[in-house]
Amino acid sequence: MRRTILRSLAPLSALALAALAPLAANAQATTVEGTFGAWSLYENEDAGSKLCFVAATPSEKKPATANRGPSLLYVSAWPKDGIRSEVSVKLGYPVKPDSTVTVTIGTDTFSLFPKDERAFVADATQELKLVEALKKGSKADVTATSARGTETTDTYTLSGLTQALTELGKQCK
Repeated sequence: MRRTILRSLAPLSALALAALAPLAANAQATTVEGTFGAWSLYENEDAGSKLCFVAATPSEKKPATANRGPSLLYVSAWPKDGIRSEVSVKLGYPVKPDSTVTVTIGTDTFSLFPKDERAFVADATQELKLVEALKKGSKADVTATSARGTETTDTYTLSGLTQALTELGKQCK
């Protein structure tokens, strides 16, 4: 059953919902398609363009006292553009320019480039490896440095991600 994002606050905390607000500007077009462990699947269709994504909020944020907005780890798909799994992170603060954001899963570490409050994988091959590591791992640590010089580490549980990505692949065509 599809529920509009405004009717269903359960899948994500209020902070995560606030972080998704730009994508949910047309609330009737953005729907929660399912919740899988810590991850929720969303679909947004506007003017014939479809965007689907799975997202989770961190289970732990360090330092807890850092002044910042909501944080999210996303895997997005744009079927019209042939994009099936783009990883990005919303950090909740402006990231230090020319720095590197890292995602660590077990012994694997991936480098992302920052842009404003977000971080992205620059290389498609590394992105595929990151998605595979996310599927196999139990947690992901995202480490970044704010423009003010504060280093943060957000820990995301990966419980439910594999199922969420499977559903993303089925529903976002």
